[in-house]
Amino acid sequence: MEAWLYETLDKQQVRCRLCNHLCLIGDGKRGICGVRENRGGVLYSLVYGRLIAAGDDPIEKKPIFHLLPGSRSFSIATVGCNFKCRFCQNADIAQMPADREGMITGEPTTPQAVVAAARQRDCASISYTYTEPTVFFEFACDTAELAHRQGIKNIFVTNGYMSDAALERISPWLDAANVDLKAFNEDFYKKQCGARIEPVKATLKRMKANDIWVEVTTLIIPGLNDDAAELSRLAAFIAKELGPETPWHVSRFHPTYRLTDRDVTPVETLIQAREIGIAAGLKYVYTGNIPGQGGEDTLCPGCGQVVIARRGFRIAQKRLENSRCQACGTRIDGIGM
Repeated sequence: MEAWLYETLDKQQVRCRLCNHLCLIGDGKRGICGVRENRGGVLYSLVYGRLIAAGDDPIEKKPIFHLLPGSRSFSIATVGCNFKCRFCQNADIAQMPADREGMITGEPTTPQAVVAAARQRDCASISYTYTEPTVFFEFACDTAELAHRQGIKNIFVTNGYMSDAALERISPWLDAANVDLKAFNEDFYKKQCGARIEPVKATLKRMKANDIWVEVTTLIIPGLNDDAAELSRLAAFIAKELGPETPWHVSRFHPTYRLTDRDVTPVETLIQAREIGIAAGLKYVYTGNIPGQGGEDTLCPGCGQVVIARRGFRIAQKRLENSRCQACGTRIDGIGM
């Protein structure tokens, strides 16, 4: 289908305005994402309604911990991504167009079918995830609007590189987002992801201003973004610019894709990162990919008691009443807690 958010220029070139790469695309060429193609001065989405993945997950897997904890989220993706992360966890589908000579594949479907599947599986939300949802924006937006009208919440799991125009268009239907803030320095974004950090920071702030519930994830990679001073600056940005109620997930790295020369993140590094977040004033800091360490539990910011105990993606115990701590009555931030 014809893409949204672009303009036609001279010589049948187009300027895509979907994300902050603002790709200038010649006739017959594609943008950085590999799934938007210029055909004679008209930009087309090659992935509308072509899902490479679809299924229900625990919402905690996104990870989203403060929206309807314990519920199921119907998760969908197409191929393609506008980042080129060397440590991509889903490179087989996210980088398929880049790594397999422009290959586009996926099962045909419709927004109506996705929403119907979510309802059939008793999912309280739909997550646009696994790859970057911005690159299948038109399908995501159509689906999200339909889901919203039927009382199903919508979640973007995203790198945060969408344009202002894209965010404004999806905002009325978007309830929550988990945004990767992959590091807190420009050099990392340039060398490891092929992008820039400032647009991501700007997107985070705009999401908060638009009343979208935001959670932030940082994959901690040994020797690349695990410096304590850098993590302190990152945590301070979240606390000051997004608010101390914003959950921060610090996750364990495993060597993958084109970044196999780094070790698995030591548990001690994640524990230190969590302590840095708490010291910065963040109320909710979680450690990911190390189940059983206690860093997945939600603690009451008032009395320190465990109000949600988690084991992996499972809720083991919940001590909340009307979103308040049963022990001291402190309200726990989030949606449907």
